[in-house]
Amino acid sequence: MMDILYTGPVPADRESPMARSETSPSRAQRSSPTQRSNACCFCWCCCCSCSWREDENRGRMKLPETKLETIPNCEACTKPTVEEMKQWAQSFDKLMKNPAGRNVFREFLRTEYSEENMLFWLACEDLKKEINKITIEEKARVIYEDYISILSPKEVSLDARVREVINRKMQEPTPHTFEDAQLQIYTLMHRDSYPRFLNSPIYRSLVQGGSRSSSES
Repeated sequence: MMDILYTGPVPADRESPMARSETSPSRAQRSSPTQRSNACCFCWCCCCSCSWREDENRGRMKLPETKLETIPNCEACTKPTVEEMKQWAQSFDKLMKNPAGRNVFREFLRTEYSEENMLFWLACEDLKKEINKITIEEKARVIYEDYISILSPKEVSLDARVREVINRKMQEPTPHTFEDAQLQIYTLMHRDSYPRFLNSPIYRSLVQGGSRSSSES
């Protein structure tokens, strides 16, 4: 099966973040975000996990109802073991260090309309790997416009101090321009979304289904 690797936000020709038009989308649109249609069909969480769930749900009319849609640009990963999935409940760090865990958690965030938090975190991780100055500047500009600008429908929640630091660093972007903001969003996901994720049907069905498959084999 072919894997599609996460490559961060897709750069686009956009105007400067400081010269956004007044007609740009407002934050009110966040309640019904639109998703790109170029969905990834090869990652475990969106495709392979569906096949896995079909095995355990054979004979049923449909899978448990959620708001899930196929997630575009998933990270490439392998199907996690039951032990790995149980470790995700031990700490948020273990969840976020596991590619399959990040995909499933992102799937959950999507149902809560807060997927932009994970997308921003992943984009920052991608930026940290860059060494080319031009690429760094371009990716930093895209991250700013997508997740920092108050005119973006995908704006993440940051305090005034962090925003001031980012605006200062954007004058000469580096791979670590958004480090403070990334930490703040990581903490937000940990404190706010992670506890709900552990009690969600998405996570519980995966663990229960994996446990049943292991006992039957």
